[in-house]
Amino acid sequence: MREIEAAVVRGSEEHTIEQLQLDDPEPGEVLVDIRATGVCHTDFHAYTSDDTDFPIVLGHEGAGIVEAVGEDVSTVEPGDSVVLWVLPSCGECQYCRSGRPYLCQRRRDVRGRMMDGTHRLHRGNESINHFYAQSSFATMSVVPERQVVPIESDVPHEIAALLGCGVTTGIGSVLNIAEVESGSTVAVFGCGGVGAGTILAASAVSAGTIVAVDLDTETLDTMEDIGATHTVDASSNDPVERVRELTSGVDYAFECIGNPATIRQAVDTLGPGGTTVITGTSASKSIELDLGAFTKGISVIGNIVGFTQPQIDIPRYISMYKNGDLPLEEILSNSFRLDELDDAFAALGEGGDIKNVIEFEPGP
Repeated sequence: MREIEAAVVRGSEEHTIEQLQLDDPEPGEVLVDIRATGVCHTDFHAYTSDDTDFPIVLGHEGAGIVEAVGEDVSTVEPGDSVVLWVLPSCGECQYCRSGRPYLCQRRRDVRGRMMDGTHRLHRGNESINHFYAQSSFATMSVVPERQVVPIESDVPHEIAALLGCGVTTGIGSVLNIAEVESGSTVAVFGCGGVGAGTILAASAVSAGTIVAVDLDTETLDTMEDIGATHTVDASSNDPVERVRELTSGVDYAFECIGNPATIRQAVDTLGPGGTTVITGTSASKSIELDLGAFTKGISVIGNIVGFTQPQIDIPRYISMYKNGDLPLEEILSNSFRLDELDDAFAALGEGGDIKNVIEFEPGP
C-alpha cells in the first residue's frame, strides 16, 4: 500500500486535494507513477453531475512510469513509460476476441470500481470510487494491464497523455472508421480535442480539402495551423451552405459534438456516397434525417473511441507523432498543477484552448 495525493470529488463541483491510500496492484494490474493527465469534458461532466458516484477520483487520460506490476503481467515492467487508455476491456468476450475491445461486454461493469468489483483507493476505512478503472487525477494509479500501453521513453508525458481518449478518438475516426483517402474532401464539425485529432489525421493522410466548422474564431485559427484548408464560423454562417459552396458535398463529414442539430448538418453536407462519422451521441436524444439522402448511397457510422485497439493503435500514432505526421504539440494549450484543477476545468470553455493537461513532479 502507498500514500498518494489525489483530487477527491465528494459532491457536484466539490473537490479537495487529499492524502489517500492506494493498494498494491492485484494480478493483471499495474501501478503507475502519473506524470501527466489530460483534462477532458468527460471529466468535467462527471465533476458537475449529480449522477456521479461520489466520492470519486476522476481522470482518464494518464501517462507516466510503471512503478510496480502485479502477478501475471507480461507486457510492461517497472521503469517503462506508458499511456493509460480510457476503456477497460476483459480480453475474453466475443468482441475482445475479434479485435473490438471498444465493444467489450464488460466495459460498463467498472463504474466506480476495478474489473473485479473492488476498490484500490481508500481513505482510512472509506473506499473511494474509481473513474474508468484509472483515476489519473492522482500522483499514482493502479490500472488493469489491458489499459496500459508501453511507449518510447523519449516521448514527453504531456504529449503521451493526449492519446488517452479524445484526440485518439478523432484520429481513429479518420484512420480506422472512415479510412479517409488522399485527395478526399472532409468537413469537421466541432473542433475540441476530438475534432482536432480528426483534422490532424485527415491532414496526415493528405485529404485534399479539410473544412473546420466551429463557433470560436480562435479555435478555428488553431485548426488552420494543424491542417484545415478552410474554416467556417458557424456563429455567422450557415455551415451546410458554406461547406457545400467549398466542396459541392464532402466525401467525409465528422460530427464531434453529439448534438442533433450538428449531426443533421454533417449529414446534409455529404456528397453522393459520402460518410458521416458521429461521436458523442446521447441515448436520450433523437434526430430526424432525410431518408431520401440514403438513395445517394451515404453512410452514417457511430464512433466509439475511434475503434481503437490501444496496444496496436497508440504505438502507431506515437510513431506518426515522432515522424512529424501528427504534430500533437500544436494542440497542447496549457499545463496545470493538480491543485489548479478548477482552473483547468474553467479553461475547457475558453476560446482557442484545445487540450489541457495536469502535470506532476516525478515521485521520490
